[in-house]
Amino acid sequence: MLSERFISAGYGMCNMYDFVPSPYLRRSFTLPAAPDAAQITLSALGFYELFVNGNRITRGLLSPFISNSDDLVYYDRYDLTPYLTEGENVIGLQLGNGMQNCFGGYVWCFDGASFRTEPKTALHCEIRCGEQTVSFEADESFRCAPSPIYYDDLRMGERYDARREIAGWDMPGFDDSAWTPAVSVSTPKGERRLCEAHPILPREERKPVAIWREGDDYIYDFGVNAAGLPRLRICGEAGQKIDMVHAEILRDGKFFYDNIRFPWPQYENYPLYLQLDSYTCRGDGEEVYMPRFTYHGFRYIRVSGLRPEQATEELLTYVIMNTDMKLRGAFSCSDPVVNRIQEMCRVSTLANFYHFPTDCPHREKNGWTADAALSAEQVLLNWEPDDNYVEWLRNIVCAQRESGQLPGIIPTGGWGFDWGNGPAWDSVLVELPYRLYQMRGDLRGAEVCADALRLYVDYIMSRRNEDGTISIGLGDWCAPHDPIKSPLAFTDSVECTDICRKASELFSALGRDADAAYAKECSEGFRRAVREHLCDRDTMTFAGNCQTSQAMAIYYGITEAGEETARAFSVLIDLIHENDDHLDTGVLGTRVLFRVLADFGETDLAMHMITRPDLPSYGAWVARGDTALCEDFNDSVAMTQSHNHQFCADVSAFFMEYLCGIRVDLRRDARHPLVIAPRFPETLQSARAFHEAPFGRVDVNWRRTEWGVELSVWMPDGMRAPLSLVDGWHVNDNGAASEISSGVYLLTRASN
Repeated sequence: MLSERFISAGYGMCNMYDFVPSPYLRRSFTLPAAPDAAQITLSALGFYELFVNGNRITRGLLSPFISNSDDLVYYDRYDLTPYLTEGENVIGLQLGNGMQNCFGGYVWCFDGASFRTEPKTALHCEIRCGEQTVSFEADESFRCAPSPIYYDDLRMGERYDARREIAGWDMPGFDDSAWTPAVSVSTPKGERRLCEAHPILPREERKPVAIWREGDDYIYDFGVNAAGLPRLRICGEAGQKIDMVHAEILRDGKFFYDNIRFPWPQYENYPLYLQLDSYTCRGDGEEVYMPRFTYHGFRYIRVSGLRPEQATEELLTYVIMNTDMKLRGAFSCSDPVVNRIQEMCRVSTLANFYHFPTDCPHREKNGWTADAALSAEQVLLNWEPDDNYVEWLRNIVCAQRESGQLPGIIPTGGWGFDWGNGPAWDSVLVELPYRLYQMRGDLRGAEVCADALRLYVDYIMSRRNEDGTISIGLGDWCAPHDPIKSPLAFTDSVECTDICRKASELFSALGRDADAAYAKECSEGFRRAVREHLCDRDTMTFAGNCQTSQAMAIYYGITEAGEETARAFSVLIDLIHENDDHLDTGVLGTRVLFRVLADFGETDLAMHMITRPDLPSYGAWVARGDTALCEDFNDSVAMTQSHNHQFCADVSAFFMEYLCGIRVDLRRDARHPLVIAPRFPETLQSARAFHEAPFGRVDVNWRRTEWGVELSVWMPDGMRAPLSLVDGWHVNDNGAASEISSGVYLLTRASN
């Protein structure tokens, strides 16, 4: 049962100066015998920790699934049978503010969100002991008291005073007569749902790689810019206060956090930190503390309040966390720079997957839609996000307005409709379901989004300009120049061409033929508008005369195959060479550029642009010591807004799908579920990758030999797949498109 009755300790709303403490709630009850079966179903706004007779049994960290509770309210279910005994038993809860009581640094409108609420919970517990059933809900019989967490905020961190700990509060025999009764509070508006997504779990615990003194403080360097929490182990004096501030980078060798903190300096009298955890010691021996209701993106921690002898390697560890996703694929090769880039993609993907995809794990922690859309293909190649994608898609559908408009962040407190969205961002509504269908044969996302997607197609059709183009979004964001070269009308119209084409495919797969025909017609209309109004047909140069425009036109099929595409590609190559073979693209152009180059025989150029050690390039990030992907290709470490973003991570899909050639396509009309189409750039001596597809595991491994390239392929028994080769490569003199099974093949290249 999903109870609608919510209770709280009666606290109010957080702001920058007034903190809502985290409450304890407990209820004792008596059982005539050890139970035959027992379960509890509970929700909390924002987060909860669940204890049964002193045992923490919470489903992961930062539970439940984060949502706008005006739309969806998530519940978790637990089996209590192993934890209950005959006699007195205790259900204990600790509640945190979560996103429901987060003011967001007074940006993104979370401070004024309609769903803001004090920490509260609903639960239903049902226990069967033989013929007797004991059941109860959250009500005034629960007793409440403040916990040692006197402040917690999803973005700003947590403050904990161990002197306020209450020993045995979650155990039988505890006297709670001095505690106050819980109060009944309003039920949130949203649909109640039992969460089907994977929880957030610890993945790794790292020791510091370096420690040094900076003034009176100590800097701990953990060697990687990931996401998670510090674990503090200290023998301190009663009342000793330890402050831990988190940062991504150093500037001039000094601790630096201005790139990720809110509020900004122009707001007077506001705290100068964003990610601060504070611990006040009990003073009775070794104490261990890890925050419960927040998380941070960081590599460095500045620790204040220590005595010199306390600043040891054992003082702090880094508990790296992310949504629990099974590893589904991997890539490596002979080039250490490429391997570093692949690892940076992995780090940023995991650091930015906390229930749903986020833009960064520090400053915002927001579900930016474009970040998820641009990265979806590589995430599905490398990890298992399927259930979380589907759950988040439900939230996206709920966020849609009656007009069809979508916000740029989800969940939202109302922000992101007037700025921060547009077709490239809104494409998440089709991109996630489409990739789930294509790569997993999974139509759950399409089923969730179908009606919303039909409404969205109507919406973009209503927003067209007189010439049939559309220009309502952010465009080619984070380009290495200002202003953006590719016009908004071009990128938006091309994105809408793709959105409607993919929508048509999904509608067809769902048997919605009329919607499929309509979306196809809309796609063709946007394509015609681009060709007629944003293209010089004589030269096949597209509006903006830039890398993004040319690459997007080719990749999304704006050009006709054959001579048109060849001329457009020639313009692209000229533009690249004119820019000294540097990237000149924002996130939209970068997503497709390397694929287009490789498709037309320029894999070596693509690899050069990716790996070169000077900006703008991925290799430049490696050269300057970044360990995760950055938000932009800015030439200043300090000016780069974030050093942990995932929306440029599609390069990992390029490595797997092009360098090793693992192409999975499980759409109904696909000719082959698997194609092996590797490329062999001159800079690589070897490459290998694997992917766990629905039909089984695929491994591809190639290496150069004195005779050519030795290609090893493993796939499920009995399976065969086309081998697609370019640039004159062939297998055993049998042509360039042989069908192969598992085995080892010698590839040779025709002499010029």
